[in-house]
Amino acid sequence: MSNPYFDKVYKARTEDETRDLYDGWAATYEQAVQDEGYATPRRCAEALHATLGDAQAPVLDFGCGTGLSGLALRLAGFSTIDGIDLSPGMLAHAREKDIYRTLTPIGPDDPVPTGYAAVAAIGVIGAGAAPLAALDRIFEALDAGAQCVFSFNDHTLEDPTFEALVNRWIADGRLRQLFREHGPHLPGKNINSTVYVLEKV
Repeated sequence: MSNPYFDKVYKARTEDETRDLYDGWAATYEQAVQDEGYATPRRCAEALHATLGDAQAPVLDFGCGTGLSGLALRLAGFSTIDGIDLSPGMLAHAREKDIYRTLTPIGPDDPVPTGYAAVAAIGVIGAGAAPLAALDRIFEALDAGAQCVFSFNDHTLEDPTFEALVNRWIADGRLRQLFREHGPHLPGKNINSTVYVLEKV
């Protein structure tokens, strides 16, 4: 039987509708995505660990959701992880995992916290989630030498403006690409994603 949230999640909507959707999905979200073999968090965490090198450096988990991304970061070896998310319902589940140093709600127009060695936006930017402008805000907030790991799933990659923004930042010399790989996202639904690691110049 199809999960009703999967049927809704990739449809465009306002930030308020997005927050309400994820609040409603919070209790069953993890089981739903794990049943489909959700692979992107591990892929992102391992890519960041390979490029950043310092596993004790502080990492911001932007759009941390229920904490699956933070758990992947912890399993990859990172020890200092702060999480922020739009959905209070998702944050409540993340808090139960006891893997974050801090967990904070963030509004759609709030500034991205600064001072981190890396920002992770795992499965966060794109169709059914945070808008492309959020990635611009993350890039702007990075300190020189800081890294950003993020992913675009196949639904998002259908819109060329997402990769165009990434390529523009690289072409302008503001970001340096350290890693880019297309691979499994939700194998159970035959959806892939591209994982990127970029460094602020």
